[in-house]
Amino acid sequence: MKILFFAFLLFLAKANLYAQKNDSKDNYTFQVQIEEGDLNNDKHYDKVIVEMDLKDETRPLRLQIFLSQPNKKLQLVVSSTKLIEDQYPVSKLGEHNGNPIPDFFIEEGKLKMLTDINDRKSSYEFRLKQNNFELIKISRVYWNGKNTTFETEIDLIAKTKIEFEQELGSDEILNKRKREIKINALPKIQDLSFFDLEQY
Repeated sequence: MKILFFAFLLFLAKANLYAQKNDSKDNYTFQVQIEEGDLNNDKHYDKVIVEMDLKDETRPLRLQIFLSQPNKKLQLVVSSTKLIEDQYPVSKLGEHNGNPIPDFFIEEGKLKMLTDINDRKSSYEFRLKQNNFELIKISRVYWNGKNTTFETEIDLIAKTKIEFEQELGSDEILNKRKREIKINALPKIQDLSFFDLEQY
């Protein structure tokens, strides 16, 4: 009898855990952004959706990418909850992270993510290859609040990083530095976290 009761309790615990997992997946109910465009070059719209979980106090965000299929239906190929920083990270003890939610754009078949983290504006460019979105370029601009911008161009395919400064209102490039970077494989969007992107 005790064994039967214990088995029943174990079943209830597993059922409750399963329900919690399913529930958390369905809590991303607030739609932040929808972007449509052709990512797989089939002349049909693909879709990029950013959603927020309003039940979780940290307000996490989920990125989902849907690609059009030969039957003209959309298929989910990427779902990530770690690419975008939570609005109220645990590390900030209930305080807002202080940054706007990233914007996503589809331009010339590439997916771009624009961020503004601590006044440093970054653009991340991803290409679609075999149903994976690989990070291929990063551009950054930081303005010092005076007359100078500090800019960075990272090409992950060429494995180069270029840094330079510019005076406001001038096209002249100052203090240009170029160096090689080590990249074993192009990072995939589903594997990247907010913290990973900030390391480049």
